[in-house]
Parts: sequence; C-alpha cells; structure tokens
Amino acid sequence: MTNQQSTSGDTDPGHDPARRDEDLAALLERLLTQAPGRTQKDLASEAGISYPTLNAWMNRTRGTSRVDPEKLRAMVEAFRRWGVRTTPREFFEAVGRPVPGPSGDEREARLLKLYRQLPESRQRALIRDAEAMLQVSRIT
Repeated sequence: MTNQQSTSGDTDPGHDPARRDEDLAALLERLLTQAPGRTQKDLASEAGISYPTLNAWMNRTRGTSRVDPEKLRAMVEAFRRWGVRTTPREFFEAVGRPVPGPSGDEREARLLKLYRQLPESRQRALIRDAEAMLQVSRIT
C-alpha cells in the first residue's frame, strides 16, 4: 500500500489527520472555498441533493448521521469534477460513520451472482443479515 492509499481503497491525496474532527458543515465550507465560483446550489444540483437539505446540513439545522452513502459519494464526485481534491473517507468521517470498503465491479458482480443462485427465502435472509451488519458497523 502506498502513502497515497488508505485501507478503504480510496486514494487519499492530502488527507490531513488533523481534520478528523471536522463535521460535514465545516468540510463542505472548506471544500467550497476551494471551488471558486461554485455555490451550495451548484453542489446540490451536481450531487442530486435538494438545496434546502444541503443548506440545512451546512447550517447544522439538520442531522447528518443518516445521510445516504451515495449522496456522500456524489458530493465527492462533484468536488472532484470541479478540480477539488477530496476523498470519500473525508466525507464519511465528517458524518461520523465508518468508511465503507472498496467495492469494485468484480466484487459486486460476484456478490450478485451468488445472491441470484440462492432460493428466495435465503435471499431475504441475506438482505436481513447485511442490514444487521450495516447497523452494527454504524454503532461501532
């Protein structure tokens, strides 16, 4: 593993461990200042988030512990398209959640192939188990 790669598989250019206590509002504020000419409305539009929701996160009037991981990743991608260096790790840490492991196409395809081979009752059980694992990972 290189210095530029985290254990979650995300490249981590310029990750500053001193910023681990940064909440989502502070992170977004900092990253928006690195994207001259871009606004909260631009970020909301680019990431597929309603502007009132994003604004509430930035004003700390709405909690962020249940933000959909795909929304976090969408914000990362929006900033990257704007030339701002950031990582999913920064966003997950900012909302106080464990950083999901890497999910390559190959791994997802294998999981889907196995899932499709299971009888329906086992598919439902697998989903329940996966949801339980996710809940436990959010607590620990």
